[in-house]
Amino acid sequence: MRRTLHYATRLWFYFRIGYATYLTFILGALSTLVVVWYLATREAPAIESFFGRFVPFAIVATLVDVPLSVGIGWVHLKRSPAYSSEQDISVEASPWYHKLAPGWQREAFAPVYLELLTQLSRLLDANNLLTE
Repeated sequence: MRRTLHYATRLWFYFRIGYATYLTFILGALSTLVVVWYLATREAPAIESFFGRFVPFAIVATLVDVPLSVGIGWVHLKRSPAYSSEQDISVEASPWYHKLAPGWQREAFAPVYLELLTQLSRLLDANNLLTE
């Protein structure tokens, strides 16, 4: 029973990721293109004469939208305080993001890394390369 529940929850997680990340993204992008094209050609005769068919409109919209989305994503990650706030909230929700996890990290990785840092500090100090 426990093993079945384990597999069911894993399948549920995979479903959510696949559906939310890929299927709804593609369907949302296509439906937005169709709605914008329909409303633009219906309300603006100049656009209708230029984009009488959906495919040229979709190509131009994609050529404009993809670089614009990449730029907005870059600004979000590199220049916006929103991303750092998201990371703060993630750390608050799961403290293991900034602490040593129990098990291998705490028992093996951290002591070896600490010893490497200690030896490096001694080596730098012996060569007079370490300053205050």
